Amino acid sequence: QVQLVESGGGLVQAGGSLRLSCAASGRTLSTYAMGWFRQAPGKEREFVAAIARNSVTTAYADSVKGRFTISEDNAQSTMSLQMNNLKPEDAANYYCAARTVGAWNMWNVFTTESQYTDWGQGTQVTVST
Repeated sequence: QVQLVESGGGLVQAGGSLRLSCAASGRTLSTYAMGWFRQAPGKEREFVAAIARNSVTTAYADSVKGRFTISEDNAQSTMSLQMNNLKPEDAANYYCAARTVGAWNMWNVFTTESQYTDWGQGTQVTVST
């Protein structure tokens, strides 16, 4: 298991930007595929973005494509989500998630909750109009 801690959430005006970070304690992310999910009040948790173990292959929800960018720094054991042009509908609690991946599977991204084994506690993003 890996301990994940998110940071970087806060209040931002619509059209603004935030950068979320997910830090892994005690180990590097070199053998993990990672993802971001979000959950707004009264809604199901939904996929936002994912990055493969190779740190290159990425996937995004249609609602954030072109505005959000996921990246990873294995040396620092951190994953980030750069969020630009934020909209009120982006407001939610954002969670990072991780799963170990064998070398034979290093190009795959994972976009559903059940595919991940480790989760952070979440960081709140609020977008004002």
